[in-house]
Amino acid sequence: MYNESPIIRRKSSRIYVGDVPIGDGAPIAVQSMTNTRTTDVEATVAQIKALEKVGADIVRVSVPTMDAAEAFKLIKQQTRVPLVADIHFDYRIALKVAEYGVDCLRINPGNIGNEERIRSVVECARDKNIPIRIGVNGGSLEKDLMDKYKEPTPEALLESAMRHVDILDRLNFDQFKVSVKASDVFLAVESYRLLAKQIVQPLHLGITEAGGARAGSVKSAVGLGMLLADGIGDTLRISLAADPVEEIKVGFDILKSLRIRSRGINFIACPSCSRQEFDVISTVNELEQRLEDIVTPMDVSIIGCVVNGPGEALVSDIGLTGGNRMSGYYDDGVRQKERFDNTNIVDSLEAKIRAKASIVAGRIQAKDLSK
Repeated sequence: MYNESPIIRRKSSRIYVGDVPIGDGAPIAVQSMTNTRTTDVEATVAQIKALEKVGADIVRVSVPTMDAAEAFKLIKQQTRVPLVADIHFDYRIALKVAEYGVDCLRINPGNIGNEERIRSVVECARDKNIPIRIGVNGGSLEKDLMDKYKEPTPEALLESAMRHVDILDRLNFDQFKVSVKASDVFLAVESYRLLAKQIVQPLHLGITEAGGARAGSVKSAVGLGMLLADGIGDTLRISLAADPVEEIKVGFDILKSLRIRSRGINFIACPSCSRQEFDVISTVNELEQRLEDIVTPMDVSIIGCVVNGPGEALVSDIGLTGGNRMSGYYDDGVRQKERFDNTNIVDSLEAKIRAKASIVAGRIQAKDLSK
């Protein structure tokens, strides 16, 4: 069962990364970044397609050299998802990938040289309708700011961001989004809160260098959850030392938990205890793997006993309540006469969930057409 999120989004201007709308109430975009060598075109294309398969709205690709820029041209020709080119210092690379059809430039204007070079990149972006992402990072603040503040602080990250924003403002370019990432949760959160009060452009969220799959997911969920609950954020990336595919999955899980954006199945499952009548953990793990291809938002509750099972099933699209040898089955909160043999729960549930996904997708489509 779908419930609207109570969160009121921060008002922001609208930009487009390829055909993906960003800001001004558009769905919060989930993105990741390739970790292959960009010059390895085959590997990079394969990773981008894997990211797209699990729902990535945008993918960032590092383009550190002209050789990488030439590779980017081939990568762009073989992929569909909007691509952001991550560029530092060399303005000529920005001009080259713009020529090759990049959808967004991640480049800090103040880091690419004199005014003439900055202007050439901005004018190229304007001419080709390419937005820019300003990306400030607590680990790479300007030397004079480190001398002034002694360490990364929210005020330091804000000042760095506003320097780059002021350059674009001076050049009358407003098609940009900004990030002020830090590896410390509180530093990042306060930096974004300060920045949100200063500009109207969209904000790209992230806890940078968050760590491995488990710890990084927790840090990102805590930090981004605080900001998203405040209505702050228009795109996000979960930065994990793990397969980038996991970044997309965690990003959608965070949005799903806040009822901001749903993609795929939201499994409501008990941690299991001695009351369980079937192996809840293995059942959920197996279903998650089997049903990754389903993009329709659905709530599926899998509870191992009758203590909490009926209550969760009442508010789920599909519900399962553990019973002795046979478990109860709910559809749209209604208990069905049909019961599932506990020895064959996964196959039975998969079939029911896939059939239900088609029905829910039809409901969503009909609702959208009625608006």
